[in-house]
Amino acid sequence: MGVKRYRLETMKATIRKARVEDAGKIASLAIQMWESHTIEELTQEFCDYMNKESGIIFLAISDGCAVGFAQCGLRYDYVEGTDSSPVGYLEGIFVVGEYRKRGLGKDMLETCQKWAKEQGCTEFASDCELFNEDSLKFHLKLGFTEANRIICFTKKL
Repeated sequence: MGVKRYRLETMKATIRKARVEDAGKIASLAIQMWESHTIEELTQEFCDYMNKESGIIFLAISDGCAVGFAQCGLRYDYVEGTDSSPVGYLEGIFVVGEYRKRGLGKDMLETCQKWAKEQGCTEFASDCELFNEDSLKFHLKLGFTEANRIICFTKKL
């Protein structure tokens, strides 16, 4: 997968495939989104994820700093609202504040979708928490259609 370069007004950014040694950078971004984890947990999870063949992480770099990431994978189990398998799945996407609303998230999503298509996927899916209005707006703006809303339950035995 080639490196994509473009200019965001006065900010330059590059999107590239993340490497295992980038796991700490990705974790420092992801902790802002997934606050119930620790940096150490996320770093290990990203290392493990990048060592699998069914997933990939793209990293956005500007002036040597990580400013965003997109994690996507292949899901072979049923994905709500889809008819095929595997389905490309956006597991997570994050862009730091000053880089938002400039097309970087869209470009990372398109990079993920291209990768999924190269893996033979004909559908791409994602999810967000019910209360995450920013994520809902992002998904709808970029062509996703809401498939369902659910509330999950657990019970200790």
